[in-house]
Amino acid sequence: MAVKKGQLIELEISDIAFGGKGLVRVNGLAVFVDQAVPSDRVKARITKKRKNYAEARVVELIARSPLRTDPPCEYSGCCGGCKWQFLTYKKQLEYKQQHVAESIEHIGLTQGVPVHPTIPSDQVFGYRNKMEFSCSERRWLLPDEMDQEDIDAGFGIGLHVPGTFYKVLDIRECLLQPELGNSILEDVRVFIKNSDQPVYGLRTHVGFWRFLMLRHSAAYNQWMVNIITAEENRDAVQPLADLLTEKYPEIVSVVNSITSRKAGTAIGEYEILLAGSTVLKDKIGQFEFEISAKSFFQTNTRGAERLYETVKNYAGLTGGETIVDLYSGTGTIALYLSDSAKEVVGMEIVESAVADAGKNCRINGVSNCRFIIGDIKDCLSQLTVTPDVMIVDPPRVGMHKNVVKQVLEMAPDRIVYVSCNPATLARDIDMMRETYQVAEVQPVDMFPHTYHIESVAKLEKIRH
Repeated sequence: MAVKKGQLIELEISDIAFGGKGLVRVNGLAVFVDQAVPSDRVKARITKKRKNYAEARVVELIARSPLRTDPPCEYSGCCGGCKWQFLTYKKQLEYKQQHVAESIEHIGLTQGVPVHPTIPSDQVFGYRNKMEFSCSERRWLLPDEMDQEDIDAGFGIGLHVPGTFYKVLDIRECLLQPELGNSILEDVRVFIKNSDQPVYGLRTHVGFWRFLMLRHSAAYNQWMVNIITAEENRDAVQPLADLLTEKYPEIVSVVNSITSRKAGTAIGEYEILLAGSTVLKDKIGQFEFEISAKSFFQTNTRGAERLYETVKNYAGLTGGETIVDLYSGTGTIALYLSDSAKEVVGMEIVESAVADAGKNCRINGVSNCRFIIGDIKDCLSQLTVTPDVMIVDPPRVGMHKNVVKQVLEMAPDRIVYVSCNPATLARDIDMMRETYQVAEVQPVDMFPHTYHIESVAKLEKIRH
């Protein structure tokens, strides 16, 4: 049977692919089915047909897989925030482990690497310490609202429909953030709806209200509210700040970030402090961090501690080591390892992140960490220390091949590779296979109900 775009086809899902879609083969052709899990029997419509694969979406669930569970969120299946709520958490963890193992085997071409069972998140809901909600002058309707004639399709604030920049669902409650965040979201919704200022048009690029970013401190149960607008107008936003701080004593910071850029990112060109402090404080382990409106910080605070503890364990520190931490960001890993090493040298291209890293060291009284600003592929060769252990925590695209080459020339005894993308982890492992063997890999779940997975790989130098 030839598979064609637009075709309605009955399928029994056999596996799950990295990216979270169900997988089935039809006459040898891989068909990826959104919102499907193994053992589902579905009626699906082919939405894309390519030479080597096809994509489909479920039209009808004929027979339900025993792996399914009823998602508690009313937006599940429509919202891009999390796509695996209908899969039991136990199975999510198993599939994440499987994806890491398969990537190392098929992309990294490395057999027999122990990939341990995924370390679960302490919290399965309410775990995110940062949420970004988009404003839209016209909200996207849910499937059961499409046929209703008198439906209000006006202003919405919430999350995007997967793969779109202009389709925003009006989210009343996101289960990934702590409950108070939903109360704040509702108050902001009501305020904006009654405001004289127009909502920013995602296609017209005209309007005032753009985004709402909420940050939560897991250690202190405090909140930062960041209101992102297209221009400066303190008279419009100050009453919202006053309303929120009066109602919620947990809010210790309200910031107004202003951006005239058309890009759909909740980052301001500059900020105005409306109430409280410019920073939120949180802790990972014994270390305290100051988080500003722009700071990067792991979005699952308790999960980050599990992740960093794994890094520390794999680094095998005795107290006398010199560590080089590539892609060191705001210095969270460097600080976490500082009490077990002689010296930690971080390298990071983002200047503001390096400034945050230095500040975090001062806050915690840490004196054996220093940070170098610059593109790692250009400045790694200028390093004056010889590392005993190297920590690598690159972005999703993995390491630049010139960085891999320089790492191999430096040849530290151990490399601990922290990855948010199993495919690029596997690719980089393959590039280092002549010099390093992978002793073990530990997946750590930081993002329940999504297919995303962090993993820590322990690489040891091969003794010839």
